[in-house]
Amino acid sequence: MNVPEPDEVTLPWWEATRERRLLVQRCSCGHAQHPPRALCTACGATEGLGWLDASGEAAVDACTVVHRAMPGFTPPYVVARVRLAEGVLLLSNVVTGEPGAVGVGDPLRLDWRPLPDGRALPVFVPIER
Repeated sequence: MNVPEPDEVTLPWWEATRERRLLVQRCSCGHAQHPPRALCTACGATEGLGWLDASGEAAVDACTVVHRAMPGFTPPYVVARVRLAEGVLLLSNVVTGEPGAVGVGDPLRLDWRPLPDGRALPVFVPIER
């Protein structure tokens, strides 16, 4: 699996994954965003960008079941656009034994997929209702 190397903008985010913390970038204008960027996508500011620890609470915003193998993934698996409680959308994997049972609005909790270098990718697990 190809995972990008951190740069000056993404380094804090990647370092937090080593501690299994999910960071969301927040601007002084109040806007939260992901992925991390050098400027706020709401107001355009390059100053005033900081970090917020995400709660890990989320819900499926949109999803699909993939039936084609990719490096590091055994089909079928769920790719989902996940809405964090903080309002930010991110693309992730929903890890479940029943891919066809994942649907829009389903509540999720944060989990982690370890990477060989100690970093981790955020993934999500369905919460039983």
